[in-house]
Formats: sequence, C-alpha cells, structure tokens
Amino acid sequence: MTSPAIDLQGVSCTFISKDDPGQRYTAVRDVTLTVGAGEFVSVVGPTGCGKSTLLNVAAGLLAPSTGTVKVFGEALQGINTRAGYMFQTESLMPWRTALGNVMAGLSFRGAPEGEARAQAEDWLRRVGLGGFGDRYPHQMSGGMRKRASLAQTLVLDPDIILMDEPFSALDIQTRQLMENEVLDLWAAKKKAVLFITHDLDEAIAMSDRVVVLSAGPASHPIGEFAIDIPRPRDVAEIKTTARFVELHAAIWAVMREEVLKGYEQQLKKVA
Repeated sequence: MTSPAIDLQGVSCTFISKDDPGQRYTAVRDVTLTVGAGEFVSVVGPTGCGKSTLLNVAAGLLAPSTGTVKVFGEALQGINTRAGYMFQTESLMPWRTALGNVMAGLSFRGAPEGEARAQAEDWLRRVGLGGFGDRYPHQMSGGMRKRASLAQTLVLDPDIILMDEPFSALDIQTRQLMENEVLDLWAAKKKAVLFITHDLDEAIAMSDRVVVLSAGPASHPIGEFAIDIPRPRDVAEIKTTARFVELHAAIWAVMREEVLKGYEQQLKKVA
C-alpha cells in the first residue's frame, strides 16, 4: 500500500508565553489527518481553530508538541522539501517582475538561467499570464498576482501543494476563475493538495474530502466527508446540483455550532 503524502498522527501544538511560562495555549490537540498521493483535501472550521497551524506543521515550519508527521512514509525533519506553499498573503517580491518572481525558486535551487526562464515562461502561459512577464506586482490586479503566485509555487513541481486560503481576498468572479484554474492544473498533475479555507462552498466544490475542525482552543477533527461529485467540475455550476446541496447541508450541520462558538470567543477577545 502506498504511504500517504501527508500523515499527521496524534498531533498537538501548545504555545508557551515568553513572558509567563505558566501561560499556555493549545491550538490543536490530538489531530490525525492524512492526504493521499494525488488527493485534494480541504480543512474547514471556525476562525482561529488552528487550520493554518496544521498547514505549518505539514510544511515543517512548526514542530508539533506531541504526535508524528510523515511525508510519503518518512518522518518529517525540518522543512518539507517535497511541498510547495501558497500563502494567503502576498508572496511576490515587489522588486521582481512576474517572470523574475516565478524564476526565483528555480534560481535558488541552482537551475541555469536559461532553463529557469524557459520553465517560468511556460508556467506563466499556463496560468494565463503569458504576455505579462515584464509586469511588477504593483502593475498587476489582485487576480493576476494570485496567478503569478500559483505559477511561482507550481514551477518547482512539488509533490505536495499546501494552500492557505489563497483566494480569500479576491472578488467572487475572479475567485471562481482561480478555483477552476487550480482544479484544471491539479487534474493534469494530480499532486497531493492540503487546502485551508473558511469557505464551505469552495471546499466542497474543489475537494475529494472535507475535514471539519472544532472551535479552538484544543481544536480537533469532528467530521470528515467524502465529496462524491463527479469530476471535472465547474465550481459555479456544481453549486446548483442536488448532491452539492445535500453535502453542504450535512457539513454545515456539523460546523454550525462550532462556528457560533468561534464567533463568541472572538467577541470575548474584542471585549
């Protein structure tokens, strides 16, 4: 049997205050989560439930307090070099053009300049930016910057793609275009994807499985749903199908109380 691309077993992450060692916050507790090779898995849950914490654990940016992390059957030590990470915030370097940004990772890995340029130009074409390689980030729209960030991640041909709410700042039309773009690219390469989102519609439309986390602190999985909607999918069109509506109702029934808990906790922090 093939080992999962990502295998988190009993993972907990507790943060200790530097000013007061007795003050601790457990973001996630006893989380077991797997992503198979070629599988698209989304994690949803209330604001502040530790979704990004789990993604950072999978990336090797954060070592868990307890539990184990394996990548394709091997214990993860340090940075996950088999993963590409697409952040929620801007990841483009403002002093580099779109082409320069996409070339950067290849150049850092020692690829010859001509090879790096050719691969970067190819990926810019794939994400619809073939004629915009000379644009700087400030000269591009939000959607164009996200496309460049996607090319920047995929040009390195990672076995695993980690995505942290990458489209949350986009308008709905641009967002749906980007979601379909990702699905098309994923279908061609079938990489393992761990996708973090607060948008349940997005999670169902894109995923093979959706994992629901409880409200924090000590967040943990409280539901897992197989998304048995046939592919290929158009993220706008499938939202009108009967199966999508059924899955949305079933997942929301699990999420609703946790979202309310998370909202109440946010209000307490503000107060």
